[in-house]
Amino acid sequence: MSNISENTPVTIEPIDPRDATVTQMVKALDDLMEELYPAESNHLTPLEELGTGANRFFVAKVDGEKLGCGAILVGKDTYAEVKRIYVDPSVRGKGLAKAILNRLERECRLLGLASMKLETGIHQPDGIALFERFGFRQCEAFGRYPADDAYSYFMTKTL
Repeated sequence: MSNISENTPVTIEPIDPRDATVTQMVKALDDLMEELYPAESNHLTPLEELGTGANRFFVAKVDGEKLGCGAILVGKDTYAEVKRIYVDPSVRGKGLAKAILNRLERECRLLGLASMKLETGIHQPDGIALFERFGFRQCEAFGRYPADDAYSYFMTKTL
């Protein structure tokens, strides 16, 4: 599927995060996080939690093939937390992550939320750059995250 371009149509649709293909993507993401960070700095939300309540989980498809995913975790505050952004390595840099983020932002706006927040890691400069291009800016720790985690990089975007 590496022959796609930034102009290739991408479909972003809701999906049960326990879908077999999605669980494989999330396992690949978890494996990468375990390579990059110590266990106490891996703040991984279980898939079961991302498919309940007001939370939303989406899959990115190209020609029917599931190649990426992303979610929002909606709490009692006025923001949603962006979680589980993943794009298959064979199609990175082709616009799928941007399409996923656009869909997550649209969902946040539909829910009437004021902002989106996320926690990523300092060893993911490509991810940080992507989020910055999408309008996220560094912020203080939020939610349940420890403020003193040297590996965490917190970001927010006002809607």
